[in-house]
Amino acid sequence: MNGPVVKFIACATYAGQIAGMDQQHPIDRLYQRIGSRQNSDTGSSYTASLLAKGTLECAKKLGEEAIETALAAGIKDDRALIRESADLLYHLLVLWVAAGIKPADVYAELRAREVQSGLQEKAARDR
Repeated sequence: MNGPVVKFIACATYAGQIAGMDQQHPIDRLYQRIGSRQNSDTGSSYTASLLAKGTLECAKKLGEEAIETALAAGIKDDRALIRESADLLYHLLVLWVAAGIKPADVYAELRAREVQSGLQEKAARDR
């Protein structure tokens, strides 16, 4: 396959790669949005009201969402699992903001773990 079709595919692929470079990951965008609400009015922003309650309350809410996510998986309700997973991710990011953790810090930890097996990583933590 060559000629105009190949050139079109190559150009479209290259344009898509360039366009993709400008876009942030949804986790990063949501984290920024949550952070921007930190000082908002707690009466008009659910996020601000969560953050105003402090890290411990944010952690409790994350735990509730984790249970709801696990229950949705347990009853094999894919739609509920998707919704609860989104809630869980949102509340995890709220906790990160409350605790001063940045997504880049978590990404770095995940990259470090890619070079070893899960059993090796767990053994290193247990020392």
